[in-house]
Amino acid sequence: MAGSILGASVTRVEDPRFVTGNGTYLSNRHVEGALWMAPVRSTEPHARLLAVDVEEAAAAPGVVRAYTGADFAELRMPVDAPSTPQEMRRPLIAVDRVRYVGEIVAVVVAETERAAREAATLVWPDYELLPTVSTPHAGLAPDAPLLFPELGSNVVYDKGDDLTDEALAGAEVVIEFTLTHQRVAAVPLETGNALAAPRGDGEVDVWLGVQSVHGPRAGLAKALGIHWSAIHLKVPDMGGGFGAKIPIYPEHALVTAIALDLGRPVRWHQTRSESLQAMAHGRAQAQKVRLGATRDGRITGLQIEALQDAGAYPLFGANLPSMTRRVASGPYRIPRVEFRWKSVVTNATPVHAYRGAGRPEATLSLERAIDQLAGELGMDPAEVRRRNFIPSDAFPYVSATGERYDSGNYDAAFDRALGMAGYPDLRAEQARRRAGGDRRQLGIGIGSYVEITAGVGRMDWGAVEVTPDGRATVYSGALSHGHGHETTFAQLASGILGLPMDRIRFVQGDTDLVVRGGGTMGSRSMQLAGTAVSRAARGVVDKARAIVAHHFEAAVEDAVQTEDGSFRIAGVPGTELTLAQIAGLASDAANLPDGMDPGLRVDDLIEQVEATVPFGTHLSVVEVDTETGEVGILRHIACDDCGTIFSRMVVDGQVHGGVAQGVGQALYEAVRYDDGGRLLTSNLTGYLIPTATTVPSIEIDHTETPTPENDLGAKGIGEAGTIGSMPAVVNAVIDALSPFGVRHLDMPLTPARVWEAISRAG
Repeated sequence: MAGSILGASVTRVEDPRFVTGNGTYLSNRHVEGALWMAPVRSTEPHARLLAVDVEEAAAAPGVVRAYTGADFAELRMPVDAPSTPQEMRRPLIAVDRVRYVGEIVAVVVAETERAAREAATLVWPDYELLPTVSTPHAGLAPDAPLLFPELGSNVVYDKGDDLTDEALAGAEVVIEFTLTHQRVAAVPLETGNALAAPRGDGEVDVWLGVQSVHGPRAGLAKALGIHWSAIHLKVPDMGGGFGAKIPIYPEHALVTAIALDLGRPVRWHQTRSESLQAMAHGRAQAQKVRLGATRDGRITGLQIEALQDAGAYPLFGANLPSMTRRVASGPYRIPRVEFRWKSVVTNATPVHAYRGAGRPEATLSLERAIDQLAGELGMDPAEVRRRNFIPSDAFPYVSATGERYDSGNYDAAFDRALGMAGYPDLRAEQARRRAGGDRRQLGIGIGSYVEITAGVGRMDWGAVEVTPDGRATVYSGALSHGHGHETTFAQLASGILGLPMDRIRFVQGDTDLVVRGGGTMGSRSMQLAGTAVSRAARGVVDKARAIVAHHFEAAVEDAVQTEDGSFRIAGVPGTELTLAQIAGLASDAANLPDGMDPGLRVDDLIEQVEATVPFGTHLSVVEVDTETGEVGILRHIACDDCGTIFSRMVVDGQVHGGVAQGVGQALYEAVRYDDGGRLLTSNLTGYLIPTATTVPSIEIDHTETPTPENDLGAKGIGEAGTIGSMPAVVNAVIDALSPFGVRHLDMPLTPARVWEAISRAG
C-alpha cells in the first residue's frame, strides 16, 4: 500500500453536485402532502403575554390548525449545562411572558407556505409591556428588571478566579483597558429549516439543518417527552452552520410535535430576516483587561474580568467565558493569570457558539494588550511577542489557567508569517508614509494565537465496509456542512485500502445508519472521526489479511498488501486476491477463521484523552484613508499549524472561510438593538457582511507540528482563521491610527468610527 494519496491536494468529490444544482438540501426535499408551519414572533422585547387571539388566523383559507403556548405549556427546551437553572428553560411557544423580539407566541399550520404566512399576520397577541434589560451591565444593577423573577437575579453563572493584586505583582508596567466583543450573527448561506414526517407507529422521521444528529435527537426527545428511539433524524446537504446550528430550536421541536399531533408531514423554512432575528447570535462579551510586564517586555501577569451576554434564554453561549479562560494566556509564557466571569440574561436573542466560540475573545484581548504594551515600551510588537512565546522544548506545557498544550513551535509559524510578509520592508514603507504625512496611512497588525480543538466531547465513531463489488463505504459520526469530509475521509480510506476514491461512498448524518458520533463543531472532525475512520480502514486491511491467510492456510504475518491494494501470500505465486474477492469470501462464515464475524466491515470508537492546541500567526496590512476613515486590506498573511495535513486544499479552504469571518467582525458586523430592545439589523442592508470585493487574496502557508494525542497527528483547523485574523486586522487599523494618539477602538472598525477617532485626535 503506497498511500501516496494521503496529504495530496485532490479535487473535492462533493463539489460537482453542488455547482450543478444537484445538492440535496432540505428545502429541495419534496414530501407529498406536507403542511407548512409559520411562526408568529413577538414584536416586544419584554412583556407579559396576556392573550393570543388565533381565531381569525385559524379560519383563514388553507389553514389546518393554529397553536398557542397553551397547547404545549408543559414542554420546555433542554438546557446546555446541568448547572443552568431549570427555570430558564425556553418554552416551545411563549406562555405567560415574552423575553426578546422574535420569540414565538403562536404558530399557524396550513396547506401551503403562503397560506401559513398570510394567516400568521392575522394572529393578535395582547401584551403588557415590561421594563427591558438591554445589556448585561444593566442586568446587574440592583434595581434591574428581572427576566425570571422567581430566581431573584439575572445572573446565570458567576465563576472563575478571585481577582487579587497577586496577578500583577512585580509588574513594572501595567496596561489596562476595556474591550467589547460585539454581538454578531452567523449568517449561514442556508437559514434554519425542519421537516418531520410521522411513520404512523408513534415514530417520526425528522430532517434538520443541524451540525450533528445524535445530540439533537436526544434534545428533541427530551423537549417532547418521548424516547429518543422514536426519532429517526437525518441531516441532508447543509449550507453552513458556524456554531449557530449546533442547538435545536423551538421550531425544530414544534415541527416534530405538530407532525405527530396531526399525523401529517410538517415543514418550516426560515426567512433571512427571521434568521437574523431568531437564530442564535455569537460573541457578546465585554472584558476588563490588565496586563503586567517588565520594562524589557516580559509579561508577568494577566487579569481579565469578563461579562457575557447570554440573551433571553441561556444556551451554550452563557458558558462561553469558560472557553475564553482556557486560552487566556495564548501562546505566551505568562506565570500568573486570573480570570473571573459572569453571564447575565438580557432581553435579546439567545447567544450560542460562533466560529471560535470563546477563543477569539481571548485572543483579541491578549493581542490588543501586547500591542499596547509594545507602544508603551517603544518596542516593535513583533519583538514583544518573540520574547514571550512558550519555547518549543517546553511541551507538553500547562498554562497558568491549567490548560494542557500538547505540542507547539510558535516561533516557527511566527517567523514564517513575518518572512512571507517582508516585515522589515513593510515597516520601512510605513515610516515613509508617516514622515510624508500621506492621506493613506499604512497599518501592520499581528495576531498570534492558540486554539483548543476537540475541547469537549472527545469521543467519536467511524466504520469502513468493503462489499463484493469492490466498493467501500465510509460511515462517519462527523457531519460535513461545507467542510469537505466526503473528500477527506474518502482520501483517508483510499490511501489505506488502496481503492480509488471514486469507488468509495461516504455516509453521514443519519441516525439509522450512523451508530453514534459528535457531529462537526469545535474543530474536532479529522482528529476524532478521521482517526476512527483511519483505524476502521486499517482494521479492514487486518481482517483482509487474516482472511487471505486462512484461505491459503498460511500464517497471518505472511499475508501482505500490495501496492495496488490487493493481497497475497508473500513469496507464493498465484495467491493474489483483490479486496472485492476477499469481501466475497467474507460474506460466508465458512470461509472465515473461527470467531470472525461475516462481512468485510470494521467499526471503531475513538476516545481522545486530551484536547489538541493548534496555533499560528496572521499578519494583516491595511491602508486607512485619514480623510474618510475607510479601511482597505492590502494583504493578509496566514501561517497556521494544525498538525499533520491530509488535504492541503481543504485546509486552505477552511482558512479562507475563517479569515473572511474574522475580517467581517473586525470591520463590518454588529447586531444592534435600540435602547428599547428592538432589533435594528434585521436584514443584510443593516447587518453588513464581507464580500468578495472586501476580502483580500489570502497568502497561506503552514507549519506542521503533529500532536501525540491521536494516530494521525492531526489538530483542528476550522476555526483558526477567525481566531488569528480578527486581532491581526484590528491591530493593523490601530497601528495605522497610532500617530494620531489612538490606542484602542472597539469593533467593528467602520469608516465612521475610525473617522471619529481621527477627528477627536485633531
